[in-house]
Amino acid sequence: MNPLEQLAPLIAPPPPSWWPPAPGWWLLAALLPMLATGGWWWLRKAPRQPFSTESHQDDSTDSLRLAALQELAQLDKPQAGESASHWLQQLNTLLKRICRTRYPADNPHTMSGRTWLAFLDSRCPAAGLTRWMILVEGAYRAECKLDDQAIAGLEQAVETWIRKHA
Repeated sequence: MNPLEQLAPLIAPPPPSWWPPAPGWWLLAALLPMLATGGWWWLRKAPRQPFSTESHQDDSTDSLRLAALQELAQLDKPQAGESASHWLQQLNTLLKRICRTRYPADNPHTMSGRTWLAFLDSRCPAAGLTRWMILVEGAYRAECKLDDQAIAGLEQAVETWIRKHA
């Protein structure tokens, strides 16, 4: 004979009753009106100043734009026939610093080549920087020489990008 057969059958527990509620429910019932009253009182006493960061953001944007334009004007432009590698590197560094400040989540300082130029154009298509592949390639060429028209055009494109974007 099996010892398990000698056991009495299982007794089902009674169905749960909704009354009286557990102690946690009493605590919640007392806490909810207190929270509602406190929230109502806080909303009535809270200052009525609208929250806006636009003016602060506009001031920092203007100062960033002005500083970038001043730095662009101070860069030593190469003359026609001179090596432009250093100037192109300085332009690229200036643009990356601006983008790192304005778009830190996009990690623009890690971009290079066509991806970098596409990123710049996606922010300001009016500048048309994708036409200037020399901007990203020129700094790595041993002798990168530009004529006066190319130098003026690239500087104008970068200035347009800073004015309309930064």
